[in-house]
Amino acid sequence: MTNEVNKLTQSKEIIAYLAEKFPACFNVEGEAKPLKIGIFEDIAARLADDERVSKTRLRTALRHYTNSWRYLRAVKVGSQRVDLDGQAVAAIEQEHQDHAEQSLAESKERAAARAAEKRKQQKQQQPRKAQPRESGSGDNARKARAKKPAGKTSRAAAPTASSKALKQASRDARSAPSNLQQAELTQLQVGQQVQVKAGKAPMPGTVTEIDKDDVQVQLSNGLTMKVKASNVFVS
Repeated sequence: MTNEVNKLTQSKEIIAYLAEKFPACFNVEGEAKPLKIGIFEDIAARLADDERVSKTRLRTALRHYTNSWRYLRAVKVGSQRVDLDGQAVAAIEQEHQDHAEQSLAESKERAAARAAEKRKQQKQQQPRKAQPRESGSGDNARKARAKKPAGKTSRAAAPTASSKALKQASRDARSAPSNLQQAELTQLQVGQQVQVKAGKAPMPGTVTEIDKDDVQVQLSNGLTMKVKASNVFVS
Protein backbone atom coordinates (compact mmCIF):
# COMPACT_ATOMS: atom_id res chain seq x y z
CA MET A 1 0.00 0.00 0.00
CA THR A 2 1.46 3.36 -1.09
CA ASN A 3 1.49 6.24 1.39
CA GLU A 4 0.12 9.50 0.00
CA VAL A 5 2.64 12.35 0.17
CA ASN A 6 1.34 15.59 1.69
CA LYS A 7 2.87 18.14 -0.68
CA LEU A 8 3.55 21.67 0.50
CA THR A 9 2.15 24.41 -1.75
CA GLN A 10 2.08 27.56 0.34
CA SER A 11 5.26 29.65 0.70
CA LYS A 12 4.68 30.05 4.44
CA GLU A 13 4.47 26.29 4.90
CA ILE A 14 7.63 25.72 2.82
CA ILE A 15 9.66 28.28 4.82
CA ALA A 16 8.51 26.64 8.05
CA TYR A 17 9.62 23.28 6.60
CA LEU A 18 13.06 24.73 5.65
CA ALA A 19 13.43 26.17 9.16
CA GLU A 20 12.72 22.68 10.50
CA LYS A 21 15.23 21.03 8.13
CA PHE A 22 17.93 23.72 8.33
CA PRO A 23 17.48 25.61 11.64
CA ALA A 24 20.99 27.09 11.53
CA CYS A 25 20.11 28.86 8.27
CA PHE A 26 16.34 29.61 8.23
CA ASN A 27 13.94 30.85 10.90
CA VAL A 28 10.32 32.04 10.87
CA GLU A 29 10.59 34.77 13.49
CA GLY A 30 13.22 37.02 15.03
CA GLU A 31 16.21 38.38 13.14
CA ALA A 32 16.86 36.66 9.82
CA LYS A 33 20.31 35.58 8.62
CA PRO A 34 21.61 36.68 5.19
CA LEU A 35 21.77 33.63 2.91
CA LYS A 36 24.64 32.35 0.83
CA ILE A 37 24.41 33.46 -2.81
CA GLY A 38 23.29 30.45 -4.86
CA ILE A 39 21.74 28.69 -1.85
CA PHE A 40 18.81 27.50 -3.97
CA GLU A 41 21.01 24.90 -5.68
CA ASP A 42 22.21 23.68 -2.27
CA ILE A 43 18.62 23.28 -1.02
CA ALA A 44 17.52 21.54 -4.22
CA ALA A 45 20.42 19.07 -3.86
CA ARG A 46 19.69 18.36 -0.18
CA LEU A 47 15.94 17.85 -0.88
CA ALA A 48 16.35 16.00 -4.17
CA ASP A 49 14.58 12.91 -2.79
CA ASP A 50 11.99 14.88 -0.80
CA GLU A 51 8.65 14.66 -2.60
CA ARG A 52 6.94 17.20 -0.32
CA VAL A 53 8.52 20.23 -2.03
CA SER A 54 8.78 20.85 -5.77
CA LYS A 55 11.57 23.00 -7.19
CA THR A 56 9.05 25.50 -8.55
CA ARG A 57 7.36 25.96 -5.18
CA LEU A 58 10.74 26.08 -3.46
CA ARG A 59 12.01 28.85 -5.74
CA THR A 60 8.86 30.94 -5.15
CA ALA A 61 9.03 30.48 -1.37
CA LEU A 62 12.73 31.40 -1.29
CA ARG A 63 11.99 34.58 -3.26
CA HIS A 64 9.28 35.57 -0.76
CA TYR A 65 11.68 34.92 2.12
CA THR A 66 14.51 37.07 0.73
CA ASN A 67 12.05 39.88 -0.19
CA SER A 68 10.49 40.05 3.27
CA TRP A 69 11.10 43.18 5.34
CA ARG A 70 12.61 41.09 8.11
CA TYR A 71 15.23 39.64 5.76
CA LEU A 72 16.02 42.93 3.94
CA ARG A 73 16.71 44.64 7.29
CA ALA A 74 19.25 41.90 8.09
CA VAL A 75 21.36 42.58 4.99
CA LYS A 76 23.86 45.03 6.48
CA VAL A 77 27.56 45.64 6.12
CA GLY A 78 29.35 43.70 8.88
CA SER A 79 26.97 40.70 8.70
CA GLN A 80 27.93 37.32 7.24
CA ARG A 81 26.11 35.20 4.69
CA VAL A 82 25.56 31.63 5.88
CA ASP A 83 25.10 28.24 4.21
CA LEU A 84 22.51 25.59 5.11
CA ASP A 85 24.54 24.52 8.11
CA GLY A 86 24.89 28.08 9.48
CA GLN A 87 28.52 28.43 8.48
CA ALA A 88 29.67 31.94 7.45
CA VAL A 89 30.72 31.95 3.82
CA ALA A 90 30.90 35.64 2.76
CA ALA A 91 30.61 39.15 4.19
CA ILE A 92 27.84 41.58 3.22
CA GLU A 93 29.20 44.31 0.96
CA GLN A 94 27.99 47.92 0.74
CA GLU A 95 26.29 47.41 -2.61
CA HIS A 96 24.32 44.51 -1.13
CA GLN A 97 23.14 46.71 1.74
CA ASP A 98 22.22 49.53 -0.66
CA HIS A 99 20.20 47.16 -2.82
CA ALA A 100 18.40 45.75 0.23
CA GLU A 101 17.55 49.24 1.52
CA GLN A 102 16.16 50.28 -1.87
CA SER A 103 14.08 47.11 -2.14
CA LEU A 104 12.74 47.67 1.39
CA ALA A 105 11.71 51.27 0.63
CA GLU A 106 9.95 50.26 -2.60
CA SER A 107 8.14 47.42 -0.85
CA LYS A 108 6.89 49.77 1.86
CA GLU A 109 5.63 52.23 -0.78
CA ARG A 110 3.69 49.47 -2.55
CA ALA A 111 2.21 48.30 0.74
CA ALA A 112 1.12 51.85 1.63
CA ALA A 113 -0.50 52.29 -1.79
CA ARG A 114 -2.41 49.00 -1.44
CA ALA A 115 -3.60 49.98 2.03
CA ALA A 116 -4.80 53.38 0.78
CA GLU A 117 -6.67 51.78 -2.12
CA LYS A 118 -8.30 49.27 0.22
CA ARG A 119 -9.47 52.05 2.55
CA LYS A 120 -10.87 53.93 -0.45
CA GLN A 121 -12.84 50.91 -1.64
CA GLN A 122 -14.18 50.22 1.84
CA LYS A 123 -15.32 53.83 2.14
CA GLN A 124 -17.10 53.64 -1.22
CA GLN A 125 -18.85 50.41 -0.22
CA GLN A 126 -20.17 51.78 3.06
CA PRO A 127 -23.90 52.64 2.85
CA ARG A 128 -24.73 56.28 3.17
CA LYS A 129 -26.34 57.20 6.46
CA ALA A 130 -29.80 58.67 6.19
CA GLN A 131 -29.93 62.32 7.14
CA PRO A 132 -31.84 62.78 10.42
CA ARG A 133 -35.17 64.49 9.97
CA GLU A 134 -35.07 67.93 11.50
CA SER A 135 -37.58 68.65 14.18
CA GLY A 136 -40.21 71.16 13.25
CA SER A 137 -40.04 70.27 9.55
CA GLY A 138 -43.82 70.16 9.48
CA ASP A 139 -43.95 73.70 10.83
CA ASN A 140 -41.47 74.82 8.19
CA ALA A 141 -43.60 73.29 5.43
CA ARG A 142 -46.69 75.03 6.75
CA LYS A 143 -44.80 78.33 6.93
CA ALA A 144 -43.61 77.85 3.34
CA ARG A 145 -47.16 77.28 2.15
CA ALA A 146 -48.30 80.36 4.06
CA LYS A 147 -45.71 82.47 2.20
CA LYS A 148 -47.15 81.70 -1.26
CA PRO A 149 -48.22 84.82 -3.22
CA ALA A 150 -51.81 85.80 -2.52
CA GLY A 151 -52.49 86.29 -6.24
CA LYS A 152 -52.22 82.54 -6.95
CA THR A 153 -55.13 80.36 -5.91
CA SER A 154 -54.13 76.85 -4.85
CA ARG A 155 -56.16 73.77 -5.68
CA ALA A 156 -57.12 73.41 -2.05
CA ALA A 157 -58.67 76.89 -2.10
CA ALA A 158 -60.86 76.19 -5.15
CA PRO A 159 -63.52 74.12 -3.32
CA THR A 160 -63.78 76.89 -0.71
CA ALA A 161 -64.55 79.46 -3.42
CA SER A 162 -67.15 77.15 -4.97
CA SER A 163 -68.74 76.57 -1.59
CA LYS A 164 -69.04 80.31 -1.04
CA ALA A 165 -70.63 80.72 -4.48
CA LEU A 166 -73.17 77.98 -3.78
CA LYS A 167 -74.05 79.57 -0.45
CA GLN A 168 -74.61 82.86 -2.20
CA ALA A 169 -76.74 81.11 -4.82
CA SER A 170 -78.77 79.50 -2.07
CA ARG A 171 -79.44 82.91 -0.59
CA ASP A 172 -80.53 84.15 -4.03
CA ALA A 173 -82.85 81.14 -4.34
CA ARG A 174 -84.88 82.25 -1.34
CA SER A 175 -86.23 85.11 -3.44
CA ALA A 176 -86.95 82.95 -6.50
CA PRO A 177 -90.57 82.68 -7.73
CA SER A 178 -92.59 79.81 -6.29
CA ASN A 179 -94.74 79.17 -9.40
CA LEU A 180 -92.12 77.11 -11.28
CA GLN A 181 -92.58 74.33 -13.79
CA GLN A 182 -90.07 71.72 -14.88
CA ALA A 183 -88.68 72.75 -18.26
CA GLU A 184 -88.72 70.58 -21.37
CA LEU A 185 -85.42 70.33 -23.18
CA THR A 186 -87.11 71.51 -26.38
CA GLN A 187 -88.29 74.66 -24.59
CA LEU A 188 -84.81 75.76 -23.55
CA GLN A 189 -82.49 77.97 -25.53
CA VAL A 190 -79.18 79.74 -24.95
CA GLY A 191 -79.63 83.04 -23.07
CA GLN A 192 -82.89 82.00 -21.46
CA GLN A 193 -83.52 82.93 -17.81
CA VAL A 194 -84.28 79.80 -15.77
CA GLN A 195 -84.30 78.42 -12.24
CA VAL A 196 -81.85 75.58 -11.46
CA LYS A 197 -82.33 73.03 -8.73
CA ALA A 198 -78.86 72.57 -7.25
CA GLY A 199 -79.82 72.34 -3.60
CA LYS A 200 -82.95 72.56 -1.46
CA ALA A 201 -84.37 75.45 -3.51
CA PRO A 202 -84.07 76.57 -7.18
CA MET A 203 -81.48 79.20 -8.05
CA PRO A 204 -81.77 81.83 -10.82
CA GLY A 205 -79.46 81.48 -13.79
CA THR A 206 -78.99 81.81 -17.55
CA VAL A 207 -78.67 78.98 -20.07
CA THR A 208 -75.24 79.19 -21.74
CA GLU A 209 -75.06 75.85 -23.60
CA ILE A 210 -77.29 72.87 -24.41
CA ASP A 211 -75.60 69.53 -25.07
CA LYS A 212 -77.97 66.59 -25.62
CA ASP A 213 -79.54 65.91 -22.19
CA ASP A 214 -77.24 68.31 -20.32
CA VAL A 215 -77.80 72.00 -19.82
CA GLN A 216 -75.00 74.37 -18.86
CA VAL A 217 -76.23 77.27 -16.74
CA GLN A 218 -74.47 80.31 -15.34
CA LEU A 219 -75.92 81.29 -11.97
CA SER A 220 -76.52 84.87 -10.99
CA ASN A 221 -73.38 84.82 -8.82
CA GLY A 222 -71.18 83.93 -11.81
CA LEU A 223 -70.82 80.21 -11.01
CA THR A 224 -71.24 77.95 -14.08
CA MET A 225 -72.60 74.40 -13.69
CA LYS A 226 -73.94 71.62 -15.90
CA VAL A 227 -77.18 69.91 -14.92
CA LYS A 228 -79.80 67.61 -16.37
CA ALA A 229 -82.83 69.18 -18.05
CA SER A 230 -85.00 67.67 -15.31
CA ASN A 231 -83.32 70.07 -12.81
CA VAL A 232 -84.16 73.17 -14.85
CA PHE A 233 -87.39 75.11 -14.18
CA VAL A 234 -89.15 77.99 -15.85
CA SER A 235 -91.81 80.31 -14.46
